Amino acid sequence: MEVRVRFAPSPTGFLHVGGARTALFGWLFARKAKGKFVLRIEDTDTERSSKESEDSIIEDLKWCKLDWDEGPDVGGPYGPYRQTERIEKGIYDIYVRELINNGSAYYALYDEGNAKEIVKKFNSHDEANDHRSNGRSVTVNFKIPAGKTYFHDIAKGDMEFDNSTFEDMVIVKSNGFPTYNFAVVVDDHLMKISHVVRGEDHLTNTPKQIMMYKSLGWELPEFMHIPLILGPDRTPLSKRHGATSVNYFRSYGIINVAFINYLSLLGWSVNEEVFNPLEKIESFDLYSLSNKPAVFDYKKIEWINGQHMRKMSVEGLIDNFKAWASLQNPSALKWFDDLDYSKAVFDICRQKVNTLKVLGEFARPFFEEIPADEESKEILKGEEVEKFLLSFKDKIQSLDDWSAENVEKLLRDISLNNLSRKELFQILRIALLGQKVTPGLFESIYVLGKKRVVERIEKI
Repeated sequence: MEVRVRFAPSPTGFLHVGGARTALFGWLFARKAKGKFVLRIEDTDTERSSKESEDSIIEDLKWCKLDWDEGPDVGGPYGPYRQTERIEKGIYDIYVRELINNGSAYYALYDEGNAKEIVKKFNSHDEANDHRSNGRSVTVNFKIPAGKTYFHDIAKGDMEFDNSTFEDMVIVKSNGFPTYNFAVVVDDHLMKISHVVRGEDHLTNTPKQIMMYKSLGWELPEFMHIPLILGPDRTPLSKRHGATSVNYFRSYGIINVAFINYLSLLGWSVNEEVFNPLEKIESFDLYSLSNKPAVFDYKKIEWINGQHMRKMSVEGLIDNFKAWASLQNPSALKWFDDLDYSKAVFDICRQKVNTLKVLGEFARPFFEEIPADEESKEILKGEEVEKFLLSFKDKIQSLDDWSAENVEKLLRDISLNNLSRKELFQILRIALLGQKVTPGLFESIYVLGKKRVVERIEKI
């Protein structure tokens, strides 16, 4: 049997980190099995769904490097499947009639004054069309069978549900659109999905879906319900804990490889913390994922991001920064006219930062002369400071062998008079970069170069 896994988000907002983790695990499983990964947009909730949300979700998946293998477009590049397009083709109507014809579902006519009160149940297709043509509210409801529903969940083991805990459910709304539980069954069957991997918030939907599988005589896929991601208070991760969307972490300056690295740690036990999951496909095992909820740690994802920023080549770091800046800080793109200088700047700046956003803040003073704030300006005032800066400028100009080591030696040998070494270093940071916190001072002076250093001191 070919492994076929689907990721099926609803386009009602940004892609949640929990959804991204589900997509990642499904993608890794499909790739290891040499199977197929399918993207399906479940947009039957027309009031809440939007093209903007769909575009954002697709862009986030591409950013995560999670590609899919097929779609309704012949020959590719493939767009996702969309349930609304499948509705237009009448795909679901076939199976609605089959359920009604075999007694597993019925038409329900509602009271004109009370949209929730069923006044008649029937199975005539013609009668349903007559009521609809007269403006009456008619749905199709699935009849919950007696007994119990059993299934095996990859994560949770053997599951048992008493069917009496469920009520008959609407599977086609009065507007003719199928509901989630029905559409997902039809789609998963027709798309030959072998493994349904999703969050455990869908666990109670599964027995209802299995009832429909059985009523249609279809073989069940394997199910896996991944534990939810929790906030620090051990409740499901939500906006009250902080940002939860992939879009936010992109804008914040998290690199895609670091993002999926961190998500993979929320359930996948590996022997290292900093790695590229896309390069470890062969070691991924869906069946050994943890069944314990994972707590999202905002500090940990930043730390992992910082490790990747320092681990990758400086060229790779600059490529990631440019991609981020093109959306978040376009003015920074002009910094790369002198690529050798840019590489030197970014190489020293990445040593102390953990996000692309902060990297940009650290790098900016090397490319633009940033005015010091009022408090810092006060530090540069006074005759003693002026004498020191003039002396430093003269010594820098006379330094023939330009290296970070010689810059350090010069600063350590310079006469301090009444200034402490800590004060001296702070003065230079403010004078040269307009900031109290900078990359290493000796390396910063070396990278700025003699010409820039002298020019900036002369402007004070």
